[in-house]
Formats: sequence, C-alpha cells, structure tokens
Amino acid sequence: MILLTSQTTMSEQEIVTDLLTSEKHVTSTVNTFITESTCANLRQNLKTILDEEHSIHENLFNIMNQKGWYPASDAQAQEVQKTKDKFKPLQ
Repeated sequence: MILLTSQTTMSEQEIVTDLLTSEKHVTSTVNTFITESTCANLRQNLKTILDEEHSIHENLFNIMNQKGWYPASDAQAQEVQKTKDKFKPLQ
C-alpha cells in the first residue's frame, strides 16, 4: 500500500492499478472465508459480498482496458478449445 504525503502524488493509472490489485486480494480472501466457514448464513452473506467485489473488479478492469492500461484480447477459438479439453477430465 502506498502512503500518500503532501509530496507524493499518484497518477490515475497508478490509483486504478492499486485498486484492482486490492480487489484481487479481497476476492481471494473472501473466497477463502467462504470455503472455510461452517456457518451457512455467514457463507451466504460472504457469497453476496464476493459477487459485489467481482462487480467492482470487473468495473476497474474495464476502465483500465478502455484506457489501454490493461490490454486484453479475446482468445482464439483454438485456444479456447484447448483449455476446455485440458479441464474436461476434471468435470
């Protein structure tokens, strides 16, 4: 985490990158809590929070992608099929 002082400034890109990184950690942590919880009510509440965090993550990614800060492209059909085939035995 970056501590801002009167002499430190962050660009918009740095701020959004920091937010996206934080969201990745939050979603990972909440997911761990869900899988380790023994209380059904708590698990359900955490799943709701996780859905909200995923939405925030998606919005941040979209902002970065639109500004060219996180370029991503669609996978080619051949690569998609290769990945599907890789995980098919796990189903």
